Amino acid sequence: MQSRAVEFAKKFGVEFEVRSSLKGDVGTIAKEETANMEEVVVRGVSIDRKQAKITIDDVRDEPGIAGQIFSAIAKANIVVDMIVQSVLKKGTTDLSFTIHENDLEAATKLLKPIVKQVKAAGLITSSGVAKLSVVGIGMRSHSGVAARLFDCLGKAGINIQLISTSEIKIAVVIDEADAERAAQLTHAEFGLAAFAPASAATHPLG
Repeated sequence: MQSRAVEFAKKFGVEFEVRSSLKGDVGTIAKEETANMEEVVVRGVSIDRKQAKITIDDVRDEPGIAGQIFSAIAKANIVVDMIVQSVLKKGTTDLSFTIHENDLEAATKLLKPIVKQVKAAGLITSSGVAKLSVVGIGMRSHSGVAARLFDCLGKAGINIQLISTSEIKIAVVIDEADAERAAQLTHAEFGLAAFAPASAATHPLG
């Protein structure tokens, strides 16, 4: 959908349906959120497989360092997903991010000389990871969602490597081998299996 079309639909309260031009299947209805949507803490769970994680160890905490690193990655047309920076320690920090597994070799070759230029301690890479995301408008008005997710995965022995949060989304990086089990446990934890299937998926405008 064009962003301007969605903007006007929201402004004037117009519902619309996004459908495939190749099939006659029911599509996704987009409309203003209703009051009861806030009651649903988690609306859905998704898995992004074939991810890779890169950590630049002990990066100097100085203006322009992150820009230098990610500008080089962007010029190589490598799409970065999650970005997580650790707590500052003795003037340095660890900078971690995820990319698609297919781009790992190219990113590693690109970053090795940059790591030396910015005088970071080293480059740590790993593949075979996945991103598990939970999304829900109700998360912004309910506390403890992250705690429930982390506790659920922890009890199952699933290690969380990276965490990224927003008002309506929590994303974690885990081993890809654990992805399916983690998704099933998350569904059970938040009662998603109890939702009755709708004839069309509904997403709020906003």
